Amino acid sequence: MSVHIGSAVPDFSAPSTAGQFHLQQMRGRNLVIYFYPKDNTSGCTTEGQDFAAAYPGFVKCATQVVGVSRDSLKSHAGFREKLKLPFDLICDADEQVCSLFSVIKNKTMYGRAVRGIERSTFLIDSRGFLRQQWRGVKVTGHVEQVLTAARDLP
Repeated sequence: MSVHIGSAVPDFSAPSTAGQFHLQQMRGRNLVIYFYPKDNTSGCTTEGQDFAAAYPGFVKCATQVVGVSRDSLKSHAGFREKLKLPFDLICDADEQVCSLFSVIKNKTMYGRAVRGIERSTFLIDSRGFLRQQWRGVKVTGHVEQVLTAARDLP
């Protein structure tokens, strides 16, 4: 089952840098979930830094941010500390969350077919409904688009 704009996002839980993450515990706040391919790569580092720089703006509009990749919790903890990220990172080694949001794609890297995360972001409102999605994200300017959309939520 995959989520669609306007539908309720099914509850899920997954390990995160702050312990077990439960979507249900986010009710009452808007939530940005951004999926990225790999810790400590250039695009993912820039995207994390952009979300960190914009984080005070998300807080002002009652929106929490979490990042998701298939990296280990140990990798996430080091990446989060290195970038001084003010939000948590979810470890999705079993691809449960990635599957829910349909972000695992076949891609070509260095001329070889690989299966990986398509950089994607989802905005969930305080009642748990998916309000906006960005797929195949280009990092430059993306976080500002997400912040603008979060400000427009009631």
